[in-house]
Amino acid sequence: MNPRYLFRKLISTWQLACFRGETIVTCYFRQLKDIFTKAGIEVTKENKKEIDKIIQHIVGLENKHCPEVWREVKKKISEDEQGFVAELKNAWTKHR
Repeated sequence: MNPRYLFRKLISTWQLACFRGETIVTCYFRQLKDIFTKAGIEVTKENKKEIDKIIQHIVGLENKHCPEVWREVKKKISEDEQGFVAELKNAWTKHR
């Protein structure tokens, strides 16, 4: 099968999912395992979307692409990791 066709099909599927609000920006979750542990959050398939929305809200980049969000998350953690963990834990506790 033509690689360009497959790429276009993948992009169109992703765009449709975005339109429906089904996308979950979790590309940076694996780098945050320690942060989630410190915040007492167990990431599951079912709660990834909620956690992602909370993180996007914390960094002030709601509905943005993964690289943009990850850049801000790294900046916030490097400035004040304990503050980020506390804010995430507090937001998650309120959410549940």
